[in-house]
Amino acid sequence: MAFTQLIYVSDLVNKNEAALAAILESAVRHNREDGITGMLLYSGGNFLQVLEGAHAQVHATFERICQDPRHRNITVLTEEEVAERHFSHWSMGYRQLGAQEVAQFPQYAPYFQFGFTTAALDAKPGVALELLELFSKGML
Repeated sequence: MAFTQLIYVSDLVNKNEAALAAILESAVRHNREDGITGMLLYSGGNFLQVLEGAHAQVHATFERICQDPRHRNITVLTEEEVAERHFSHWSMGYRQLGAQEVAQFPQYAPYFQFGFTTAALDAKPGVALELLELFSKGML
């Protein structure tokens, strides 16, 4: 069975970090119900997220995100079929990145110091998945 893997970036409206807990709670609840797994990175007002699951459920979840007034500037980076899920352990893994990660992983600093911009992530194909996988390690 193949799964759809969709990776996108978005901005948190008004950089209102007080909304992060509610966004994460909603994602976990809906994803469990819909059989979606994934990982969410947040840094300085920007999200980088991967959704994995059956094609119809991934698209329904993404559509719900697109309608969420807390997100804006939503851009799909990649969508592909994968043989197995990369983030099967979580209905939604989460990491908030900051100064500690900049110091620990200087090669990725531009991505989370200046935001998960489409231009920066598109300039190095595969880096979005690489970042999501890197920061999911050690969370099990």
